[in-house]
Amino acid sequence: MKNFWKIGFGLLLLISFIGTLIPLSAQRITGGPVNTADVAWMLTATGLVLLMTPGLSFFYGGMVSSKNIISTMLQSFIAMGVISILWIVVGFSLAFGQDIGGIIGNPFTFFMFRGVGTETDPQLAATIPLMLFAFFQLKFAIITPALITGSFAERVKFSSYLIFIILFSLFIYAPLAHMTWHPDGILRKMGVLDFAGGTVVHISAGMAALAGAIKLGRRKSHQEGDKHEPANIPYVLLGTGLLWFGWFGFNAGSALAANGTAVLAFANTNTASAAAALDWIILEVIRGNKPSALGACVGAVVGLVAITPAAGYVDISASIFIGIFASMVSNIAVAWKSKSALDDTLDVFPCHGLGGIVGMILTAVFAKNSGLIFGHAELLFAHMIALVIVTAFTFGGSLLLYKITDVISPLRVSEEQEILGLDISQHGESIGNDFTFNTNSFEKKIQEILIENN
Repeated sequence: MKNFWKIGFGLLLLISFIGTLIPLSAQRITGGPVNTADVAWMLTATGLVLLMTPGLSFFYGGMVSSKNIISTMLQSFIAMGVISILWIVVGFSLAFGQDIGGIIGNPFTFFMFRGVGTETDPQLAATIPLMLFAFFQLKFAIITPALITGSFAERVKFSSYLIFIILFSLFIYAPLAHMTWHPDGILRKMGVLDFAGGTVVHISAGMAALAGAIKLGRRKSHQEGDKHEPANIPYVLLGTGLLWFGWFGFNAGSALAANGTAVLAFANTNTASAAAALDWIILEVIRGNKPSALGACVGAVVGLVAITPAAGYVDISASIFIGIFASMVSNIAVAWKSKSALDDTLDVFPCHGLGGIVGMILTAVFAKNSGLIFGHAELLFAHMIALVIVTAFTFGGSLLLYKITDVISPLRVSEEQEILGLDISQHGESIGNDFTFNTNSFEKKIQEILIENN
């Protein structure tokens, strides 16, 4: 274990030394003048999107058991550190660097942010500094691996998780972002519309979550049929509020300007989320349950996910339908999953994966002037082909990366560590004060729990 952290420390030092040795260079390509109104909005939007990751940590942290709150929340927070450095070194270049075959960017185009300056870029950032565009896109790269964590919550080894998110960001996220958002990307050239990340963020995270749940297997409590009780519903409510608020930057910011498209995306985001939250609660009551705060929160997030690819392309009336339909699909999928052997702890695939898929399909149906309801089937055809490509790439690629990670460092904690909880076993911290952590108390607690379970 210590060797892993020593290697990590060495790599961080190496990156810092390389950064000092490589001189900054002027931006290679420059465009027109900077629009200060667009800059002001995009700085705000970038901050809003970053806020979503702490929001996600509360959203997920409130859903897990009390002995796993800290570890679950930290898995989101640590992504802000790991992916930020990775993005500067090579991530942005892989996603938005000079095109290689429509699949990936040249890793040396913007290596260590060389050539990323405060001037505009005619292809990527027409009215804002390229550096601002790069940092806006960074926030998407941060939250995507954080979303995955809900699927293997309560059983993943922290050091192995760090390895996986690095591999995922390099080999899944960056190529998919390039294919979808770079002007020369193959999906972009196919005509695929993904306004703010339904495909790049949510489908990729959902499919990786499904692969992760399969690879790591079921929790001990899940195998024994124990009912999962969320530790802190107010945390979930707080997380949902932060996500909803931050999502305005996520979607409206993707217009990359302070304009009418940003306003439309803003309005659609709120409307779809509201419709989905109401629909989820109604479905709960129809099933004979009480309307729950947890259900309202999950429904709201599903609506946010589903409207993301369509936010700047559809009318507000379509956003209501998208929110309601996605909520129905995810609600049914969650109910089915709860009766299956699949242990996707926090329903990442039913909510983010399927929510993103529904949003991608319905974007092709309702997109103004190019969607199916406007008499054009070409966009839907392109989206269905892209859906097959994206789901196969993200699921198969993620499953392979999990296997590689498992060889480097076992993904799953031991049974004893799982029983004790990841807060103590992985981080030596506890939300309660039942005992002070040290080696002896750790071993004693494990023995007590094992005796009790046997």
